[in-house]
Amino acid sequence: MSRAVPAADHVVVVGAGLAGLSAACHLIGAGRRVTVVERDDAPGGRAGRIRRGGYLFDTGPTVLTMPHLADEAFRAVGTSLREHVELLPLHPAYRARFADGSALDVHTDAQAMEAEVERFAGPGEAAGYRELRHWLTRLYHAQMRRFIDSNFDSPWQLLNPDLARLAALGGFGRLAPRIGRHLGDERLRRVFSFQSLYAGVAPARALAAYAVIAYMDTVAGVWFPRGGMHALPRAMAGAVAAAGAEFRYGSTVVRLERSGRRVTAVVTDRERIPCDAVVLTPDLPVTYRLLGRAPRRWVPLRFSPSAVVLHLGTDRTWPQLAHHTLWFGHAWERTFEELTRAGVLMTDPSLLVTRATATDPSLAPAGRHTHYVLAPAPNTVIGPDAAAWDDLAPGYRRHLLDTLEQRGLTGIGGAVEEELLVTPADWAALGHAAGTPFSAAHTFTQTGPFRPRNLVRGLENAVVAGCGTTPGVGVPTVLISGKLAAARITGTPRPARPGRRVPGAARPVGGSAAPGPPGPLPSSSERSRA
Repeated sequence: MSRAVPAADHVVVVGAGLAGLSAACHLIGAGRRVTVVERDDAPGGRAGRIRRGGYLFDTGPTVLTMPHLADEAFRAVGTSLREHVELLPLHPAYRARFADGSALDVHTDAQAMEAEVERFAGPGEAAGYRELRHWLTRLYHAQMRRFIDSNFDSPWQLLNPDLARLAALGGFGRLAPRIGRHLGDERLRRVFSFQSLYAGVAPARALAAYAVIAYMDTVAGVWFPRGGMHALPRAMAGAVAAAGAEFRYGSTVVRLERSGRRVTAVVTDRERIPCDAVVLTPDLPVTYRLLGRAPRRWVPLRFSPSAVVLHLGTDRTWPQLAHHTLWFGHAWERTFEELTRAGVLMTDPSLLVTRATATDPSLAPAGRHTHYVLAPAPNTVIGPDAAAWDDLAPGYRRHLLDTLEQRGLTGIGGAVEEELLVTPADWAALGHAAGTPFSAAHTFTQTGPFRPRNLVRGLENAVVAGCGTTPGVGVPTVLISGKLAAARITGTPRPARPGRRVPGAARPVGGSAAPGPPGPLPSSSERSRA
């Protein structure tokens, strides 16, 4: 059993993002009294929501994989994910478009994807895909229980039979060469390796173990919640509130009161909340500031690249777009060099375009569409600092629109009715280290037991959750992070209680349900259309 904090009856969870909500569900399910403190006026954190002229924009993640991990949180309070959120499977999961004009639909069904790969690149590559899918599946099963869904107290915990299995699978080699063992077509290699950017490392330098993200995206399936990604945290908040958690929205934590090695109260700008333990989910700099210390590390933290996100509400759409479209430029290795080392904006952008209204038209006025354009960008440590983005933002907006126009979205600039531009400066204003929403990069020295720990040295009853700690970045791992934080307080998690409905539990979120309040972004994010 992993280490646990001393007995705690009342736990304060700081932050109502996915990590905090997951922790709250598992804590309530284990019989603890929980108060959730959130600085914004609605749940969600990074998975927020903003409204512009009838358009509803998700401000954070757009890809939902491994929904059973969210279901674990709901089941901890006696209900289920499907009672609260309607999940719509995406077919295809992605559409990949390449600079040579070719396109590939990425299916999670094995037979459909094999046929698509054969159409795209021939029978030899289809056979390679079969081998790759088998390897990805074995890699996932070797990692999940021991290395992802596990609390670490020491690097010695790595010494277990699954470590040998992971090594035998080549998990400690490099990602790009490992993918290349199975696929010769350079375009296909991109489809199964771009995910390492989520972990903040170029495919040529990332551990092959991070192909587990490709498993989640391309094998396990991709879903979209009706009502948008924000429907998930909104439903989680409703379920845990119905189970007895109290919420303090619009409250900013200003300090932690201590007595010796214990936190005794969380003090907000409105009140003092006594507690027996605290779960801290803000990004690492905010958490460490509240704790009054940062852990000593023999290697300084390195942070992932950031992103510029251009939210567009348009009066038309384009048939070549799927729900998720990966649009690759000619450049590949140079792009990662620019993002992770040179610290310059992509000269030949690779973009993710999400058209949520392809699946849920209710997110826009009738006949209108939302387009979420994500462009990876250097973080503010190695690239332009936050202040520089005041001058860079207008020109980069035009550059993104020009790029999309050149790649076939004819007339996109004139089709925009509402928009919102989010830059690394805006992420920094929200308290995200290095101006990136993707937190600490997953280098070897920042992975597993070497990642910032979720136990706080010097304090007996403070636990950290979120993408900066174990297991890391991404919706699935952040949900696990909340569960692992709760386990530090409760001990080994009890099995979920399927089938028992909590009295008064939140009603299902459907397409006709009234949307929740918009999630906040700093006012500096708002850019009017030129």
